[in-house]
Amino acid sequence: LCRRFSSEEVSAQNQVKASVQRKIRQSIADEYPGLEQALEDLLPKKSPLIVAKCQNHLNLVVVNNVPLFFNIRDGPYMPTLRLLHQYPDIMKKLQVDRGAIKFVLAGANIMCPGLTSPGGALDDTVAAETPVAIMAEGKQHALAIGFTKMSAKEIRDINKGIGVDNMHYLNDGLWKVCH
Repeated sequence: LCRRFSSEEVSAQNQVKASVQRKIRQSIADEYPGLEQALEDLLPKKSPLIVAKCQNHLNLVVVNNVPLFFNIRDGPYMPTLRLLHQYPDIMKKLQVDRGAIKFVLAGANIMCPGLTSPGGALDDTVAAETPVAIMAEGKQHALAIGFTKMSAKEIRDINKGIGVDNMHYLNDGLWKVCH
């Protein structure tokens, strides 16, 4: 979604009203209870919170020039990978096998067999339409952030087609903006 992300693609940057800031903070706090302690540091009430609107209905939550979260239309907020690497346990994790890594890093969606093969791993508590960290077999850090199209159980049972939409991956446009 952010493959060609660059400053030219940011159509509007608005410092959002206090009420909107509270709503964004609250929805992030609800989605990521593990971030509670860090939230005040990440989204300080005193710092202006900027919402940058990008192409493809992507919204970026920016604090002190650092993109921290993003969402599509009115979907759930997802952390940027840079933030996820700082707080690796805030999201549920799914793991792809070694064979899937290069495809995920090229922006491909995550196919069910890449998660169900030996080397892949599913968390059975993951429901459909959930933001998840995509881990890679043998690697420490998440390589992508995805949004599940089906539950972990359905991914295992159906075992074909796209299981997870790839929303943001290492070295994509959003990653480069964050570095």
